[in-house]
Amino acid sequence: MTAAWWDATREHRFTVQACPACDHVQHPPRSHCTRCGGTGPLIPREISGAGTVDTFTVVHRGPRADVETPYVLARVRLAEGPVVLTRLPSEPQVGDPVTVGWVDLPDGRSLPVFRPTTQESA
Repeated sequence: MTAAWWDATREHRFTVQACPACDHVQHPPRSHCTRCGGTGPLIPREISGAGTVDTFTVVHRGPRADVETPYVLARVRLAEGPVVLTRLPSEPQVGDPVTVGWVDLPDGRSLPVFRPTTQESA
């Protein structure tokens, strides 16, 4: 179910699932459409990676002793609709535009991370 998504990350492409029955887009990948309940094959759709911070928190106590704090955990609404959770490099304002970047993993996959949108990346 998540293989197509991880494969796209190898090429630094951010994808969501699109339902062929109702055209709903969703993330993270699931086995069914969260709008119409369709269980037919959901289609990977590449998206812009642009979004807006709609809320955030500054974490001062990490989940483990080896996690450096403080860090910012934000909820980002993607331009295409789905919501993702991400860490941000600095404290944003609600409504700030962000764009996806990538952290490469040793196995060839990459993790999407968001950063503030600047004039150069807009």
